Amino acid sequence: MSIPYLLRRWELFAHFTDPQLEQLGPCVSRSRYPAGALVVREGEETADAYLIESGEVRIQRKTPYGSFSLATLEPGDLFGETCFIDRSARSGDALTLADTDLLMLNPLALQALAERDQRLNLALYWTFWKSLSKKLRQTNDKLTQFFSETGRPATAQTPPRHDASGEFRIDLASKRKLFQEQKLSTLEINFLTSLSKERKLAPHKVLFREGENAEEMYVVLEGRVMISKYIPGAGEEALAFLERGDYFGEMALIENQPRSADAKADDGGAVVLAIPREVLNGILDINKLSSLRLLKILCTLVATRLRELDDKIIGWFILAGGGAGGGTGSYDRPGDPVR
Repeated sequence: MSIPYLLRRWELFAHFTDPQLEQLGPCVSRSRYPAGALVVREGEETADAYLIESGEVRIQRKTPYGSFSLATLEPGDLFGETCFIDRSARSGDALTLADTDLLMLNPLALQALAERDQRLNLALYWTFWKSLSKKLRQTNDKLTQFFSETGRPATAQTPPRHDASGEFRIDLASKRKLFQEQKLSTLEINFLTSLSKERKLAPHKVLFREGENAEEMYVVLEGRVMISKYIPGAGEEALAFLERGDYFGEMALIENQPRSADAKADDGGAVVLAIPREVLNGILDINKLSSLRLLKILCTLVATRLRELDDKIIGWFILAGGGAGGGTGSYDRPGDPVR
């Protein structure tokens, strides 16, 4: 079967046109790995991304208590795209759990192709976006199970009350400067400056809660915003702290799903700009020449959050003495055979 035909089968590539898939074909190679093979190793300076055609792959990290499994991926899933986006070292091993067929996306060939075709580059980053946002949502959802199995002591009994955020006015020059710093186009800068709404949050004031429906995404103008998750028996756990220029809340809008975490101002309060759903849809319309720059910013932010959250989960696992695999996977004690 041809590479374009194999890619067309999967939802992650559904937005590609047939000519784009034909262009993508020479940048993709097909390989088979036996069960127990390491496709990538933690610490490697490689940027290949892989689509699982058949089989199963476990993403794992070494700990003093053995290899801890962060995720188990199946056909149609992508891995390695985080390194493609941020060019950082591999943050874990990718181990095949069965005989596995993979489609490898070559980063150098893709980069050369993308530089010649902006629309194809946009389609590629939409694939990365869909993969990364799915992983981040799944990782957020697994935290509750992790703590229920590790038995982390309770720090709170009920989630705090949801406070409404207030609106106020700031000058357009301050808003424009923020978007100029992100090197967006003049059209995008004007669009976001004029249509975003400023909101001032007092210290610890809640902007939105997990499970709520979403009509806006946000970018931090001043102060810090904490992204957190309330876990029964464990209380509030901070997942990320966002500062000037960081976007958040976009996943729920693009995926049309409820919020996967809470957002509130940190100790010093915060000022955020709210970007309505219709504005985001207009900028990131895949059927038009969307904002590639903004999409790359969002992909980079989600990739960073995934890395930070994986680090946090591994830290919790080590603090728990390796006593539970948690909802994110399982672990092998040193000396145990790979399962």
